[in-house]
Amino acid sequence: MIEESPERVRPAVADDVPAVKAVTDAAYRHYIERIGVVPQPMEADHAANVAAGKVFVTGEPVNGLVVIEAFAGHLFLDSIAVHPGAHGTGVGRRLLHFVDARARERGVGEIRLYTNALMWENQKIYPKYGYEVVERRVDGPYDRIHYRKRLERLD
Repeated sequence: MIEESPERVRPAVADDVPAVKAVTDAAYRHYIERIGVVPQPMEADHAANVAAGKVFVTGEPVNGLVVIEAFAGHLFLDSIAVHPGAHGTGVGRRLLHFVDARARERGVGEIRLYTNALMWENQKIYPKYGYEVVERRVDGPYDRIHYRKRLERLD
């Protein structure tokens, strides 16, 4: 029997849905007061996203995840969540590298994402991984900064 590494990123399965919700809530909960609304990832239909093959997890127990969706010409990084207890352990970096690899596997040259303008921590992280600001736009109650990463620049 082959043991799976806790560092492996794998597709989430139905049994992971409670952990996906728990990690997402733990990762985003502290933003509620700051941004004045519940962050969109906390309100996602986690079961539907898992069933659709959009969620990938890492850790045993799960301590990080990404929600991604493929579009023509780009991969959309809908959400990345790392449990606060795993901050500083490389989980976020592993997940971002996984998203890069997934985009390359699909043959797309760009990854897109957005973050709330008041989640300033993210504005420091994403540029370190090759993301550039495209625009800032208000979508309903969310003031978002949109990013993209062009993979062809990295090859």
